[in-house]
Amino acid sequence: MAAGVLLTQTPLAYSLNSPKKRVYIDGLSFLPDDLADLAASKLDAYLCDISAIEAIKKPDGTTNYKRTYKACMDSITAALARVNQNPQQLLLGRSGSDINKAIDSQRTAVFFQIQGADCVEQSITSGLDQVDEFYHKGLRALQLTHHYGNLFAGGALDNNGKQGLNLPLTTAGEQLIAKLNSRNILIDVSHSSPQSALDTAKLSKAPIVQSHGAVRSIVNHARCTPDDVLKAIAGTGGLFGVFMMTFWLTQDNPPTTDHYLAHLKHVANVAGIDAVAIANDYPLRGHKELQALDNDNTQGVKQYLDWWHSLRARGVLGFDVEPQHVVVPELNHINRMQRIDDALAGAGFSGLERDKIMGGNWQRVLTAVLG
Repeated sequence: MAAGVLLTQTPLAYSLNSPKKRVYIDGLSFLPDDLADLAASKLDAYLCDISAIEAIKKPDGTTNYKRTYKACMDSITAALARVNQNPQQLLLGRSGSDINKAIDSQRTAVFFQIQGADCVEQSITSGLDQVDEFYHKGLRALQLTHHYGNLFAGGALDNNGKQGLNLPLTTAGEQLIAKLNSRNILIDVSHSSPQSALDTAKLSKAPIVQSHGAVRSIVNHARCTPDDVLKAIAGTGGLFGVFMMTFWLTQDNPPTTDHYLAHLKHVANVAGIDAVAIANDYPLRGHKELQALDNDNTQGVKQYLDWWHSLRARGVLGFDVEPQHVVVPELNHINRMQRIDDALAGAGFSGLERDKIMGGNWQRVLTAVLG
């Protein structure tokens, strides 16, 4: 188990004014089209990706999806307006205490997140003042990269055309870490290269997270996280959220809830129970295209194959193995949190361990970083 005073604090698992219940917090999802999905999901809070992307074709033929300043500023403005227009159901998460406020008022707290610091690259020479702009719009978590590196950090899928790379944090990245710490914005190393994640863990003065991912000891893939990174994240007092994308959870077919639990167990064994969390990375209801196919993974995985094969041609770790599926059918569902909770109980996890995994660890970290 990782050491540090943050890990020994009692998880803020229950609101004092609410009936005792297990808090459910998800590491990554989106604002739903139908706000009724909030209550149906049973989520008390979640990191809400409000990114907007611009698809940029790279010279090598692959596509990078950049979160540009204009696209993300437009999207966070629209997301903030939607939250403000629906105060009976949504609460903008600005601090950790907003989780209990949401529970007490039977709302869902959403903590705005952007998947890639590309959106603030233009302000490297102006004190990273674009970070301040996003903060005032409600941004509370920033991911350093998305798949490929940028001016701040290396990405998990960076390559030189023949093999993958493992690029470090840059000088500008070091400045960004300091800026995010000073602004009490949660640093997210999802999609980062292992070296950039390790560099970030050393530099950050606050807990860091990988909001969504899988572990490399189970699936040997560039998009999965090595054990030394798991330990480094835990060493900051942070956590690792295991997500639902099954081609990074198992190479067995069909994928099951047990394959999902195997990643949770591995994180607990390597980094400690205080580092384990749940993530989604799909809409609250799940992967819409797969649901339209009645969760037929054989058909659903086809939409990923062109992209997968383009990385195989670049020699990136793990893309030599053909993916066979996309979702765990029983978890590609609006009630996934309850189903995971029940599965953890069936697997022998104690009530306290489930408190932490299902939301307590997220509540602790968000409170430690955001205040």
